[in-house]
Amino acid sequence: MPHKPDRRPITMAFEKERVTLPIGAIQPLRLINDAVKKSPKYSQIQSSVREIGLVEPLVVARDRSEKGKYLLLDGHLRLAVLQELGITETTCLVATDDEAFTYNKRVSRIATVQERNMILTAIKRGVPEERIAKVLNVNVSHVRLKTRLLDGICTEAVELLKDKHVPIATFAELRKMQPMRQIEAAQLMVAMNKFSITYAKSLVGATPQSQLVETARPKHVEGLTDEQVALMEQESANLDREFRLMEQSYGADHLDLVVATGYLHRLLENARIVRYLAQNFPELLAEFQRIAEQQKSAA
Repeated sequence: MPHKPDRRPITMAFEKERVTLPIGAIQPLRLINDAVKKSPKYSQIQSSVREIGLVEPLVVARDRSEKGKYLLLDGHLRLAVLQELGITETTCLVATDDEAFTYNKRVSRIATVQERNMILTAIKRGVPEERIAKVLNVNVSHVRLKTRLLDGICTEAVELLKDKHVPIATFAELRKMQPMRQIEAAQLMVAMNKFSITYAKSLVGATPQSQLVETARPKHVEGLTDEQVALMEQESANLDREFRLMEQSYGADHLDLVVATGYLHRLLENARIVRYLAQNFPELLAEFQRIAEQQKSAA
């Protein structure tokens, strides 16, 4: 019997248009105490809003119980600053999902690529680089470096790293690789959750000469001989093959794990089974309980 394609509509995460809302219509879901308002992060946001306005909009959801009211999902510090500065309205993104916990699990705090995008947005609005540098408490050269951050980085690699905290110098190492290798390197960084300059340099060192931008220039890795570099390239190729194989089987393996742990939970909810295992197989019961607890913590 032929497989019928899934025709379920795609649900948009946000409404298409931004809206300008009165501050009084936005209801925060947590309080910002005095200790938070004394933090460097709060001071930086305060300075930024005062100097160049709100660059990153608040994220809200419509309050289903009260028309004209909105629940604040993301941007509690920004809202507190707006209130403190006496600003009466602000631009917001309206999320279609009003589950704040779910939303905040998806949203990462300001990442390197996002910060770069915010800087570019401010510049397009006519804010001088010197003013942006003052707000961020950095020098102008750092602001200019941020604006050029993604020069030479392919779109796919940027997409993989857009919500990660990646050092600026790591992008400089990625720039030494050709696009396909940039994507592979970004995938490895995400899989290993390692974005340091040291790891990026090791990926460059393990990259074959043909996959570097400067293919004619002999690759030199400080502290390693040509033989050691060749070995690194070979090991990297082997690791990449193993990674692809793991990636292919991950979905099925994860499903098996979920089903197995679910079955374990059902077993451990049965007092008669637990009593029997405790009397006859205490080591096995302890292992079952450990697995069930680990899966519960991971969830």
